[in-house]
Amino acid sequence: MSAMLRYVVNLKPGKAVLWCYLLWYLATVYFHFEATPRLWLNSLGISAVIGTGLLLSVNQTVFDHWQTFRLYMMPFGVSSFSALIKGKGFILIFSPILFESLITVAACVSFVLCVLLIKCISIKRMGSKINSDAVIHS
Repeated sequence: MSAMLRYVVNLKPGKAVLWCYLLWYLATVYFHFEATPRLWLNSLGISAVIGTGLLLSVNQTVFDHWQTFRLYMMPFGVSSFSALIKGKGFILIFSPILFESLITVAACVSFVLCVLLIKCISIKRMGSKINSDAVIHS
């Protein structure tokens, strides 16, 4: 089994939610991108300050590169997301343009369904492998 499939099979619900956050963010950036350097530099600055604070607050016995990346990415995403949607009529995180909201929701739902499908297929394969091993050894 490839490393990516193994990752998806072992994906916990909390991390699946984080992937949905990323998909939602990327869809919003796609629809509302602004090439304003100030917006992105401010987001980087907030990410550096808040990410460092989060990193210092986490009790890490072993350095985890992905956790560190997430601790810096989250404040960057939140600050740039809020700057991109400011004054555009969003309700919480939902675009006032139905098509955009449907695309972002569809991306998240599609991701979750793919994860569930991969997990189900993996469980079936593991079950049939266990059954075939039991027949061979009996």
